[in-house]
Amino acid sequence: MRVSVPLRHAYKLLNHGPTTLLTSAAEGRENVMPAAWVMPLDLEPPKVAAVIGSDSYTRELLEKSGELVINVPCARLAAQTYAAGQVNGHGKDKLRELGFATSPASAVKPPLIDGCVAWLECRVLPEPKVREQYDLVLLEVVAAWADGEVFVDSEWRFEGHPDKRTLHHISKGVFLLDGERLDVQSKR
Repeated sequence: MRVSVPLRHAYKLLNHGPTTLLTSAAEGRENVMPAAWVMPLDLEPPKVAAVIGSDSYTRELLEKSGELVINVPCARLAAQTYAAGQVNGHGKDKLRELGFATSPASAVKPPLIDGCVAWLECRVLPEPKVREQYDLVLLEVVAAWADGEVFVDSEWRFEGHPDKRTLHHISKGVFLLDGERLDVQSKR
């Protein structure tokens, strides 16, 4: 069940450093690419940074539309997530070829990938020098969503949902999964 996340809490969807799937769309075309280097930057308004290579199809579509969706896949999407990084999107419909189901976003054109546990709808911030020099795309989050079974009271709670644990790509198709929760509190 997808639930709205207050924008002031959007950073919590990425704060634990998961692998993401970026969806882009422009001129009737869509694409998906995995990205490990995505992180929150600011709280209000919420901002995110993502490294997206200048030669990627995702970057081409992003430059045309100024929009992007950051999808947070989970264990059940691990094979598709890895496969998305093995195929170039130029001239292909990677979303359909790889069997991703999608839903329309609420505020941007790129689609949301069904089966993920979080979604951040974003618009590109006007920082072309940073994009050109570092392939670092700065984004403002305009809508945020999470799977209400595992994102409860603005916190990740994966207990009892092993197939919804988020992915952390190590190398060559090897992932780590988010594990058990460890609460450490001050003893004041």
